[in-house]
Amino acid sequence: MQPSGVWALKPLADMSAAEFHDWRTLLEDRIGVVIGEQRRSFLQTNLRTRMRELGIDDYRSYYRQVTDGPRGAVEWSTLLDRLTVQETRFFRHPPSFEVLDAYLRQRVEAVAQRPWALWSVGCSSGEEAYSLAMVAAEALRGSEWPERFGVTGTDISLSALNKARDAFYGARRLEAMDAAVAERYFRPMQGGFKVVPDLVARVCCARLNVLDLAKAPMSGMDVIFCQNLLIYFRRWRRREILNRLAERLVPGGLLVIGVGEVAGWQHPDLEPVADERVLAFTRKG
Repeated sequence: MQPSGVWALKPLADMSAAEFHDWRTLLEDRIGVVIGEQRRSFLQTNLRTRMRELGIDDYRSYYRQVTDGPRGAVEWSTLLDRLTVQETRFFRHPPSFEVLDAYLRQRVEAVAQRPWALWSVGCSSGEEAYSLAMVAAEALRGSEWPERFGVTGTDISLSALNKARDAFYGARRLEAMDAAVAERYFRPMQGGFKVVPDLVARVCCARLNVLDLAKAPMSGMDVIFCQNLLIYFRRWRRREILNRLAERLVPGGLLVIGVGEVAGWQHPDLEPVADERVLAFTRKG
């Protein structure tokens, strides 16, 4: 048996065309994500890292392990965390959150009848979900109903969801945030900042594969954010996902998509928001 240091330095052969085809087919079939040729090195690097941890030296053997029944399901979950966690930040794409703020402030009185329900699709480590919560909390500050809202964050990565639930972030994540908002919703701790308990209580994080939206329990949503997620899917699947999300909106509800992530998509029940900085729709009625 080789010492671990020697094993860690052992070079792995490049992935063959057949192996690349098998891996990209597996990812698309299971989670809808398309790994194009330009992301081949990303896939290969992440597979190599995990294979070295397990002491596996060829892609075919690791593929068999990942697809081997219940035991493979555990390893598949571990691998997904390596392949799907994306860089994110609070209030990513500020114009989208400006549109959200204006939208919510026009509807403050509505929470007297029913709390707002907001949804971050592909929430990763929680920055978008807590950004939605902060905008909702700010809109309701000073009203009679400061806590009548809830945010659901969904993602396929368990490790990302655990980070979101922990609600602890390094100082750099807060650098671009409005100082007054940061002071209101974060508390300094050793090594970073923690979201205040009152806001954490308004955010629920759950695992969800967007290919399973038809089975998802979320419905009657006032706001749905789906940004920086659709770019990983084929065009026909992007439209399928958006159609599913549109069905989950209440009449008058707001759907916000990442700018440039989908072109030419229309839905008979939605109308575009008149703001050229964003790609957003409201449900008719």
